[in-house]
Amino acid sequence: VGEDSAEFILSKQKISSWVYFTAILGSVLFILNVAWIDNSTGFGKPFVDAVSELSDSKEVVMLILILIFAIFHSGLASLRDTGEQLIGERAYRVLFAGTSLPLAVSTVVYFINHRYDGVQLWELKNAFGIHEFVWLSNFISFLFLYPSTFNLLEVAAVDKPKMHLWETGIMRITRHPQLVGQVIWCLAHTIWIGNSVAVAASVGLIGHHLFGAWNGDRRLAVRHGEAFEVVKKRTSIIPFAAILDGRQKLPKDYYKEFIRLPYLSITVLTLGAYFAHPLMQAASFRLHW
Repeated sequence: VGEDSAEFILSKQKISSWVYFTAILGSVLFILNVAWIDNSTGFGKPFVDAVSELSDSKEVVMLILILIFAIFHSGLASLRDTGEQLIGERAYRVLFAGTSLPLAVSTVVYFINHRYDGVQLWELKNAFGIHEFVWLSNFISFLFLYPSTFNLLEVAAVDKPKMHLWETGIMRITRHPQLVGQVIWCLAHTIWIGNSVAVAASVGLIGHHLFGAWNGDRRLAVRHGEAFEVVKKRTSIIPFAAILDGRQKLPKDYYKEFIRLPYLSITVLTLGAYFAHPLMQAASFRLHW
């Protein structure tokens, strides 16, 4: 009863829609830089400085930043039905993204800049195979983390945003791929960094995503009713659990659900993000957040 995730049919794409998407993306990045990131004009540094004054502990500040992001992100998600009725789907998506994106940037930049400031709990970077294990874990985590790339035009509100009930592809493995991806990412980074700041960030992020999984099921049940209950019965939160206990019946050609442009795009972007780590770190350091 659910939808086919990661479906991308070239014949259904409109050049005008993707031109519009490119223009919106460029505009959003420009506004984000001026209004939040640029220290001479934006509010990002004063925001991080204000939160940092609440505690001398980098671990506590890290958790507060995650908590603030979680409150606004999950709060606005919970109010989506009401908000869309009041101002429309596209306007509410702009409000949601315009609030969540700056807070996410602040949290990520703070983590990058202070990830080695905590108490060192263990040191495994030179252990045999640990680099390869962490690299592979991070790569896999991104395949779970970004199912939103299935509908970039909706993310940018070019197409009218919908609350989808996915049932194919990665949803056969887990009903909440972002939760699973976040857990894998956190464990990998915590093992690699091995200090108290990494532990604090992981606790905060995993806690937020656990709530998000519960809240997401609740919202889908409200929006889709019996259809969601059907999908819920034949999927699982724990990866592969529904497949192993026979509730999820894989079609013979299930692998074709992964040979699609969105998954290829995630793979390319994940590899690009790995090689761009030095650039990301340098950009974060220049902000002095």
